[in-house]
Amino acid sequence: MLVFPALFFPFADRLQGTLYAFVVFSFAFVARPLGTVLSMAIQRRWSRGTKLTVALFLLGTSTAGIAFLPGYQTLGAASIVLLALFRIGQGVALGGSWDGLPSLLALNAPPERRGWYAMLGQLGAPLGFMLASGLFAYLVASLSTADFLAWGWRYPFFVAFAINVVALFARLRLVVTHEYERLLDERELEPIGVRELVRSEGHNLVIGAFAALASYALFHLVTVFPLSWVTLYSQQPVAGFLTIQIFGAALAAGGIVASGWIADRIGRRSTLGASAVLIGMFSGFAPTLLGGGPLGQDVFMLIGFALLGLSYGQAAGAVTSNFSSKYRYTGAALTADLAWLIGAAFAPLVALGLSAHFGLAYVSIYLLSGAACTLAALSLNRALGPRD
Repeated sequence: MLVFPALFFPFADRLQGTLYAFVVFSFAFVARPLGTVLSMAIQRRWSRGTKLTVALFLLGTSTAGIAFLPGYQTLGAASIVLLALFRIGQGVALGGSWDGLPSLLALNAPPERRGWYAMLGQLGAPLGFMLASGLFAYLVASLSTADFLAWGWRYPFFVAFAINVVALFARLRLVVTHEYERLLDERELEPIGVRELVRSEGHNLVIGAFAALASYALFHLVTVFPLSWVTLYSQQPVAGFLTIQIFGAALAAGGIVASGWIADRIGRRSTLGASAVLIGMFSGFAPTLLGGGPLGQDVFMLIGFALLGLSYGQAAGAVTSNFSSKYRYTGAALTADLAWLIGAAFAPLVALGLSAHFGLAYVSIYLLSGAACTLAALSLNRALGPRD
């Protein structure tokens, strides 16, 4: 969001360009469920390794494509179309990269340690965010605005491409082993047709998606939206704000670890519910903090990241416990896709659009609605508690 409005939407003012960029940003999350459906078909037809190879190759290609993509001044409207296609490619690839590991961890963990094992896979998000924010902060602080817009912003995408290559080989070495296949077969973690899943456990699909809604709504309201708000309406240096986000991501990582410890003592359903209540309370202070200058904005970030860690740490754990073993593999993947789509895909767009035109109170309403949806879903899904 630091670059795309100026590079791909120079014909619009800064606010409108950022909103256009957020529309394109959402395409990846819209495409994720499609990626899951296609990848499950590939896995049933060929193999899990083939599916993962195709998905990660597409992810790397799409990421590299964005890194090399010329701007509007060079390609005109074609640059926007290509950017949208690459974002869709990233979304399809992310949907296809599901390997069943969260479900496998939750099922094979001791009952009293399932919360701890469920949070392990969630640690990658804050660690990756710290790396990306650190790299962007260094480039913003080291380069002139002209150099950063011309070529500096592309380097993080090159790093992401390199990480994807490493991830491809690491995950392939895991999923093609006989031990991994045996564990998946023992737990009946195999892809199921989407029609059969919706017909048999569609209620779990919907409830599971809404159970994690508060976490996913908060995710982009502390990672993406504040950066755009500060860039547009604050005098705070971008490099300094990115540094605060790095510290916030560290708090999120600590919160994720803490969520595993808490969930093993009070249950994952109770942990998610308590986190949603805290997020709802936090939403009431969002307008004051975001409108309170650099100090208030920094406090918003740090508290928001800490709450994100507590809620996000058990989001995947709750998903895996919703479904019977036959439907768990596909159900967990689609539930996560829907949670990202409903809660996170349009969060920056809605938050910035409403707050810019009607005031920051609408950020509170958005967060509060996510917390309310989580609490409603958890109250309906009574089976989530016993399966902890």
